[in-house]
Amino acid sequence: MNRMPHSRTPWSKRFFDVSLSGIGLLLSAPLWVLIAISIKLEDGGPVFYGQERVGRGGTRFKNWKFRSMTPNTGGEFAVRQAEHNDKRVTTVGRVLRATAMDELPQLWNIFKGDMSFVGPRPLLPEELEVNGNGEVIPLEKIPGYEARHQVIPGLTGLAQIFAPRDLPRRQKFRLDLLYIKKQCFLTDMRFIALSFWITFRGKWEDRGRKI
Repeated sequence: MNRMPHSRTPWSKRFFDVSLSGIGLLLSAPLWVLIAISIKLEDGGPVFYGQERVGRGGTRFKNWKFRSMTPNTGGEFAVRQAEHNDKRVTTVGRVLRATAMDELPQLWNIFKGDMSFVGPRPLLPEELEVNGNGEVIPLEKIPGYEARHQVIPGLTGLAQIFAPRDLPRRQKFRLDLLYIKKQCFLTDMRFIALSFWITFRGKWEDRGRKI
């Protein structure tokens, strides 16, 4: 993917990301230990799972999560979203994914500057979508793909909160572009608060409305 010009991240947003992610890393440390032990006890596999993702301007970075699927999951499904009742997801993984606790390691990505708390979801370089006709479509062919990479990707955001999981990417990208045009500090704070509410209710894996 070619690099494209983009505006700099406002210093206030970056300061907020660094401060909150640093506090989050410290406060969540005991939870990290508990999650790591649970993952190891279930199948003995690795605790963390890293994937290459596309960031602002087309740069790539390693995105970290607590592993929620069986070890060595790969092949043709590696670049597709998990399906409803996906057999690859472990028992511990189902809890982690429902509460978004699997994404706690991304606090480190935010602290480093690869991500922000709020923004478009970071995509896999070769991620695919299957439309209603069964046609496999590379995401870079969907309108809005290039424009959404002009900002730092986020842990949460407009599309992540309000779009049903199975909504076509074409429509999700429209929500991303709406956020890019309307983003402000108060909007980001609202999305963060809503994300905590969804986590508290364990609704992140719901296929329909989350709030």
